[in-house]
Amino acid sequence: MSPAEAVLVALAGVVAGGINTVVGSGTLVTFPVLLGVGYSPVVANVSNTIGLVPGSVTGAIGYRRELEGQRTRALRLGCASIAGGVTGAIALLVLPEDLFEAIVPAFIAIALVLIVFQKQLSARMAARRAQAPPHGGPWTAVGVYLAGVYGGYFGAAQGILLISILGLTLPEDLQRVNALKNVLAGLVNFVAGVVFALVADVAWEAAALIAVGAVVGGVLGARYGRRLPDPVLRGFIVVVGIVAIVRLLT
Repeated sequence: MSPAEAVLVALAGVVAGGINTVVGSGTLVTFPVLLGVGYSPVVANVSNTIGLVPGSVTGAIGYRRELEGQRTRALRLGCASIAGGVTGAIALLVLPEDLFEAIVPAFIAIALVLIVFQKQLSARMAARRAQAPPHGGPWTAVGVYLAGVYGGYFGAAQGILLISILGLTLPEDLQRVNALKNVLAGLVNFVAGVVFALVADVAWEAAALIAVGAVVGGVLGARYGRRLPDPVLRGFIVVVGIVAIVRLLT
């Protein structure tokens, strides 16, 4: 990797760390950059997953105020995220590479529809949601697990999927949901990264550069993203999701 390419990878890490903290889909920045500097898709994917873990940590720390009172919920749903992340990581190593990528745009599109109509759907589900346990009930755990499988396999727009699931099933505003999303997505990346580090071919130089950038991006994303009003944050999520779909289809 040339010095110019190293700078490009690190800058991509900054952007991805910020986007992941605010919404998700940072992988759609770093993954193409790693492909562009010459890494194979699988090596780029596993190296990117490992590199983004530190950014998830700084993003979660930045949202610690919104995480207050969610410790038990985070622990319970975190178990589902860990299980999903391990499942998705193993799937990446044993299944054909094109299998999930073919349906990724559909997952993102569904998540965006859920986010756009979150208020209306939440109003209809209010009575049922009020009777659910504080962690959201079994369907929340199932959704978080499936999002973890997806995140462990590829990761792009995992945050959007998590926000749509948590936003519909938890009695919380979007910023508190986003804070919990950062923790859960970070757990998925961490456990998937452990699996990859043990058994996969990792480009450690690229992972380190992304990690340094993602830490900076996570801090910046938390500082400014947590100040956004719900409608603005929801609009930003939709824009990022549409861009993600376009990039995956082209």
